[in-house]
Amino acid sequence: MPLAPADHAFVQRLSALLPDDTLRPAEARHREEPRGRWTSTAEWIALPRSTEEVSTIVRTCAETGVGIIPLGGGTGLVGGQLKPDGPAPLIVSLERMSAIRSVHPQENAAVVQAGAILADVQSAAADVDRLFPLSLASEGSARIGGLLGTNAGGINTLRYGNARDQVLGLEAVLPDGSVWHGLKRLRKDNTGYDLRHLLIGTEGTLGIITAASLKLAPRPAATGTALLTVPSPDAALTLLALARGQLGETISAFELMHRTGFDFLAEKLPDLRQPWDTPPEWSVLMDIGLGRGADPAEALETLFAAAHEADLVTDGIVAQSLAQSEALWTLREHMSEANRLVGAVSSHDISVPLGAIPEFISRAGPALARLGDWRINCFGHAGDGNLHYNVFPVPGRTKADHVDQRDAIKTCVHDLVHELGGSVSAEHGIGRLKVDDLERYGDPAKLAAMRTIKSALDPKGIMNPGAVLRG
Repeated sequence: MPLAPADHAFVQRLSALLPDDTLRPAEARHREEPRGRWTSTAEWIALPRSTEEVSTIVRTCAETGVGIIPLGGGTGLVGGQLKPDGPAPLIVSLERMSAIRSVHPQENAAVVQAGAILADVQSAAADVDRLFPLSLASEGSARIGGLLGTNAGGINTLRYGNARDQVLGLEAVLPDGSVWHGLKRLRKDNTGYDLRHLLIGTEGTLGIITAASLKLAPRPAATGTALLTVPSPDAALTLLALARGQLGETISAFELMHRTGFDFLAEKLPDLRQPWDTPPEWSVLMDIGLGRGADPAEALETLFAAAHEADLVTDGIVAQSLAQSEALWTLREHMSEANRLVGAVSSHDISVPLGAIPEFISRAGPALARLGDWRINCFGHAGDGNLHYNVFPVPGRTKADHVDQRDAIKTCVHDLVHELGGSVSAEHGIGRLKVDDLERYGDPAKLAAMRTIKSALDPKGIMNPGAVLRG
């Protein structure tokens, strides 16, 4: 059924049910997304302070047929946090619901509100000598609700899993305004359907997550970092297998980086010191975390010796201090910023089976060359098969010169990913940017089941309309 706008009459009705200052005119930061592709039609934002207020908001929207756009930190890159067309929706931000409710170090668990910023959750865990291992570049502004709504990944997925793997329970407001009280801190609970995993990754299309029980992990007593030069992506994967054989599950991150990424850093962020005069074609940045009494630098040096003997690495740096480790990771963490400053024609968040990474890289470049001349920055979480494969104009041209080729480039990359049994959305979600891709590459039975679930839980289609599934 057609949605109604969040107009003056609606705002008056909802305002009468909520404390003063809960509803405000939306600011520019609430109506835009990082890549500047779209601007929201929403004019009003709700800033509730409690789950009960969220329930009132959702129930009223359900009664009036007004669409809801849940907003976390606004850092999403696929347009899931705004609606660029149609009747003006109501934005619902949980930024006021940011409390760390409780931390339970003996259980390795914490209960937090959905508006909590990821870095604050990490800090709360560190205060009790625990680790909340979800980690990504936007952790200073990304909020837990949005991270769970998109099933965020990040650099530590190899050891600790995606966001969904770090959740014990949820509290959420469903599309009719009812509240699901599922904040149990249980490791085992087989009482029927797992609504926790149903809601995680649905980008607010089935409800609004208001709080979460999160898993914490023991903090490694000693950590180590190495930046290793490898001759090829295939050698990098063999190196990963060797590292796992020597170090087991202590490897928390394994990042593959192409020379182009370092060239972009030198071009756009020259104040960042690089460890070489001429970057290698391929390199790997890896982190390990060991128990008390172990020496991570020694473990990495032993790995390097074995890898060098097997012709898997040609050079390397093993960090000898926390400062050195942070300096190496600073380079990796600023690659996305350098990309943004250069200006990508088309960016791709893809995953393929680990064994298919070399084939994808070897085939994608020549396929794209048939469409024109490009610079390609391939980097990402190779340990879990997730690559950021971004296509840039050659020097002297800008992305604006290639707007008419963006779709052809994306199709070229995504067709190959699909052929290799991969995913066109590894960790950023579908949002609105990839609705067409989901329809093109998604399994028909899965899509039919998704639409059935959406229709059953949200019959009026008010929850983030147009995101993930076409409205």
